[in-house]
Amino acid sequence: MSMFTKEQLRQFISENNIQTAGDIQNALKDLFADTMQEFMEAELDTHLGYAKHDTKSKKTSNSRNGKLPAKTVATELGEIQVRTPRDRNGSFEPQIVKKHQTNVSGIEEQIISMYAKGMSTRDIQAHYNQIYGVELSPTLVSNITDRILPRIEEWRNRPLQQVYSVVFMDAIHYKVRQDNAIVNKAAYMVIGIDLEGHKDVLGMWIGEHESSKFWLGVLNDLKSRGVQDILIICVDNLNGFSEAIAAVYPQTDVQKCIVHQIRNSMKHVPYKEMKAVAAALKPIYKAVNEQAAASAMDEFEAQWGTKYPYIVRSWRTNWTELTAFFQYPQEMRKIIYTTNIIEGYHRQLRKVTKGKTIFPTDEALLKMLYLSTMDAMKKWTGRIQGWGQIILQLSIHFEERVTPYIID
Repeated sequence: MSMFTKEQLRQFISENNIQTAGDIQNALKDLFADTMQEFMEAELDTHLGYAKHDTKSKKTSNSRNGKLPAKTVATELGEIQVRTPRDRNGSFEPQIVKKHQTNVSGIEEQIISMYAKGMSTRDIQAHYNQIYGVELSPTLVSNITDRILPRIEEWRNRPLQQVYSVVFMDAIHYKVRQDNAIVNKAAYMVIGIDLEGHKDVLGMWIGEHESSKFWLGVLNDLKSRGVQDILIICVDNLNGFSEAIAAVYPQTDVQKCIVHQIRNSMKHVPYKEMKAVAAALKPIYKAVNEQAAASAMDEFEAQWGTKYPYIVRSWRTNWTELTAFFQYPQEMRKIIYTTNIIEGYHRQLRKVTKGKTIFPTDEALLKMLYLSTMDAMKKWTGRIQGWGQIILQLSIHFEERVTPYIID
């Protein structure tokens, strides 16, 4: 249930009149029964070669023929009732819940779980056959995982909180097959830290190439989903990013990633001088305050400005956004001076997707990223370390933008 917001959970509790732990299990059992029913419908779609009501894709004389009477099936959540769909030719043999099978304990989330771990549809087919002795076609596995697409869309369009203290924005790149060609696609990712100090992935978007124009659309999407204010946004050094942010959230402070800035600075420095230049840059971002950082910048320019004027020009051009973190307490500086939080999340995604050099469609990429994200977020249970002190200072620094939303 971790993919739901607090409001959705409360609505789920209210709609199901949940008052005890037993009520929770009964509600989840009903949800599981509906899911298993949808799984069998997906199997029949695969068997017939077309989806229900999609008569244009029908290439067989066979068709749906209602459902068998309900039967009781034992699961880890208790007994449920399912009705096996049937076809006119009588050739359909369901595999998720076989015709005479009455126990499916332990396999409810097997296919989705394996897909979330980065296994291909053919890997799942082989594994499922080995463990359960059931033959599943890759097409069937794909159809079953496609059933989560409506859930993904609901998650991507869910309402968000009105205010976030920090938002991290970055893209991760993949190769996707499109129109018989392999193209590079950018998966735009956004992580937010709310006023209670909890992390959450606010959304993911698939687009061609990373651009400030696409990020502008992402920011507008966040606003349409209820995000009225963001105190600080942490980004890399993409051109036009700051202007896109200012167009949607003009009050937001922008912190550009120091690590990205250092990497960009070192691009054209010869190897033999890299250590010396990096050491000269360190006093700038390690300074105790912005004034000391400015002095360190002057010293760097005096020492290296003639030889590497483009480094000095880059730092001075982006100075306001590179030094924004000096306004905040030490605990907050550690969080925002780099985009490490979102890059750590990207590393978790890469562990899962590294076996997929090319994704067949945008939807296939989206499914794996979503399932991997849900898996990663299970570990995000605690608040950011030292958050009590951080939010106290933020409430003073941002005054009326924060205070009304802090619950005593």
